[in-house]
Amino acid sequence: MKNTQEALNNYLFECIERLNDEDLQGEAFEREVQRSDAIQKVAKTIIENSALALKVKMHFDEYDIPGNIQIPLIGTGDEQ
Repeated sequence: MKNTQEALNNYLFECIERLNDEDLQGEAFEREVQRSDAIQKVAKTIIENSALALKVKMHFDEYDIPGNIQIPLIGTGDEQ
């Protein structure tokens, strides 16, 4: 998985698709629910971290503070 917002969104939608699989039942469904819950928690932390980095960058820009703030997840910084 690439470390970009688009990749994260795609991965989260894949989780939704797995949860929506009508053939998934019983213990397999419960495992998928637990897995999706863990993924959601990690994704939330990644998004919060990116939001904080963006706020710092905006603050630096607003006050003309020199610094090279990079936020690769949302497309600012060294793109690979």
